[in-house]
Amino acid sequence: MASAAHRAILTLDKRARAELKGQKPVILWMTGLSGAGKSTIANRLEEKLWLCGHHTMLLDGDNLRCGLNKDLTFTDAARVENIRRTAEVAKLMLEAGLIAICALISPFRRERMLARQLVGADEFIEVFVDAPLDLCKRRDPKGLYARALAGQIPNFTGISSPYEPPDTPELHLRTDRHDVDALAGQVLEALRHRGVIAGTP
Repeated sequence: MASAAHRAILTLDKRARAELKGQKPVILWMTGLSGAGKSTIANRLEEKLWLCGHHTMLLDGDNLRCGLNKDLTFTDAARVENIRRTAEVAKLMLEAGLIAICALISPFRRERMLARQLVGADEFIEVFVDAPLDLCKRRDPKGLYARALAGQIPNFTGISSPYEPPDTPELHLRTDRHDVDALAGQVLEALRHRGVIAGTP
């Protein structure tokens, strides 16, 4: 059955909205194991961008699962749908002219590639927030690894469900080697280099 939906023709586009904000819209997709530091870096990065006068939206995986994605489980199929929905929301943020910061495990390469393909080639930056699994287990800020190892959480990434690290991310952040401010600074420098933002913080 053919869809009755058709795209509306709008007067303003993302370029016009972004020019008003003095920035280029982009999706920063932060992927990594639970406990790697994605949310911490994303939050610090958003603070730094805000202090520079930039307009952002932080889409955190845990927060999305409390609302938009609260009906999803943690099966492989549900994880795929989690990424699809998040990518579509990020695309809307891009259309609004924002710098969209997505922080979620997103364990599968194929789904991250599909998220990338939703937007232009220069509008998606994959950021691998990397920490060894043993370190993530020791950090375990939410007690999730302990529960997963006890068999209380099925399909937990890194324990009973695989994580596929990016092959060629635009940015590779090692949270076992640098602190959060230094890592957020690396992302800021990359955004300046790409012309997403200008000036210094």
